[in-house]
Amino acid sequence: MCQRIFISQLSKPGDVKGDTLIDIGSGPTIYQLLSACENFKEIVASDYTDRNRQELEKWLKKEPGAFDWTPVVKYVCELEGDRGKEAEKEAKLRKTIKQVLKCDIHKSNPMDPIILPPADCLISSLCLEAASKDQNTYRLALKNISSLLKPGGHLVLSGDLGCSFYMVGPTRFSCLVLREEFLREALSETGFSIQEFEVLFRDDNVDDSSDFSGMYFILARKEEAV
Repeated sequence: MCQRIFISQLSKPGDVKGDTLIDIGSGPTIYQLLSACENFKEIVASDYTDRNRQELEKWLKKEPGAFDWTPVVKYVCELEGDRGKEAEKEAKLRKTIKQVLKCDIHKSNPMDPIILPPADCLISSLCLEAASKDQNTYRLALKNISSLLKPGGHLVLSGDLGCSFYMVGPTRFSCLVLREEFLREALSETGFSIQEFEVLFRDDNVDDSSDFSGMYFILARKEEAV
């Protein structure tokens, strides 16, 4: 459901559009970019790990063994009212993703040594909290990625609230526990004005692969320089 809200914000007409969008911590996935390619001319995907970037490149180049995203593409097309246009959607996204870069959110320039022009929009899902050991580290990471965004640009942020761990198969990963109050403060301190903040609380029937209490969705705008 959180992904559905994330997708819908990037697909509906409005202010979240422009020339360039940067995805911070793309992972090996494309779902978060399927609607973004309708509102932006260029997309830069990024991730810290080599294997995730390799998976993205494999999909972009249609290499053997690339993950089949067809069911997800079909779902997004249905949300957008474009049922049956899965092939066109995949082709458009492949054309729109111009670069897949290494990203380290703990560097003042997360794309170092590459210097990118300031983007119109940043998106990030389940990234900063997984890569930050404490609240100060999170604040600094938020400041670092903010440097990639032009004044007046938008940040679309989503993830889990109250999550201290998550499982990927048998492997357990730790996560920085986030609360709504902290997120609001951190964004304000970094120079963002929050336009939307939605929380979806956990369904009791969700499995125990994570201890999250809910999911958050944030749309924020970077304030203009004074």
